Amino acid sequence: MQQSDHIVWSADPIAFSIGTLELPFPLAIWGIVAAFVFIYLGYQKLVPEDLPRGEEPDVPMWKFWGMVIGSFVVGQLLFLVLPSPTVSEIGPIEPRWYGLLFASAFVVGYLLMRNMYETAGRTQEELDKLLTYVLIGTVIGARLGHVLFYDPAFYFRYPFQILAIWNGGLASHGAAIGILLAMYLYIKKIRDMNFLWIADRVVIVVAIGGAFIRTGNFVNSEIIGKPSELPWAIIFENAHGLSAAEQMMPRHPTMLYEAVLCVIIFVILWGLYKKYRSQPPEGSIFGLFLVMLFSGRFLLEFTKINQAAFAGQWSINMGQWLSLPLIIIGAWLLAKKVSWSQASINMD
Repeated sequence: MQQSDHIVWSADPIAFSIGTLELPFPLAIWGIVAAFVFIYLGYQKLVPEDLPRGEEPDVPMWKFWGMVIGSFVVGQLLFLVLPSPTVSEIGPIEPRWYGLLFASAFVVGYLLMRNMYETAGRTQEELDKLLTYVLIGTVIGARLGHVLFYDPAFYFRYPFQILAIWNGGLASHGAAIGILLAMYLYIKKIRDMNFLWIADRVVIVVAIGGAFIRTGNFVNSEIIGKPSELPWAIIFENAHGLSAAEQMMPRHPTMLYEAVLCVIIFVILWGLYKKYRSQPPEGSIFGLFLVMLFSGRFLLEFTKINQAAFAGQWSINMGQWLSLPLIIIGAWLLAKKVSWSQASINMD
């Protein structure tokens, strides 16, 4: 097949652009930080101390917005006499497709989890706390996973670059570990909840979230595959780390393979959740997720270029080594921990 017969992908990673906005007067950055602190402390004063657990506070809107505006005014007045860096313009604002899709993954996941929490009679407060734990666990885990698994030599030499997350570098296996740890810490704060119950539900939204994120990788021409002459191979003109000649080679769209895999897994897991009337055998969905996702990842890694330079001579790559223990854990859960004899009771 000729190169011209393949799709050429060169999308702009920036979704849209908003020009620079000149502010009428400089704003003190520390004043803005102080305002958020004042808002937090002020809100605690507006909420009755004897409010029952799980009940939403009835705070008048005029009081809330008066507190917000007053906090920003006081914050700025305070730093008229105290030193603070200032900002006199905002922008340009250029949201990237990857960031929008990453955020969309959490929005869709939150809506799905709200449905599952309402069905189980759990509170909104518990759901909001879960979102915080999982969001932090995902970002920190994904970043540290990239640092430790794929480029430790660089980050140990330049440790401050670990914080430069805007330069890219997130690892899905690290995110998986971060989410598992986040769920463990979360259940320690919630009464009458165990790890397998929450894991069975979180992995459903992780599956569909993975599809959003891998689509973002596709827009950015990241995690590209090896050269291929298959009809659906794609030329990634904007792929980083390749020579001009290598950029013009048709390649496996590995990130799209993984996005499709995530959608299939989501459909299966959601169908299983519904089949058991929202009460699947504990550990069944979690175990099935681990086996399906990471078995698929193991196989798809054969189509992907090596992500860890130091592992170039390994028989299997870093992603495959990291997938193996998760596959084993999933298989062990399905074989040893899931009470399948109880399953038929909850089925339609």
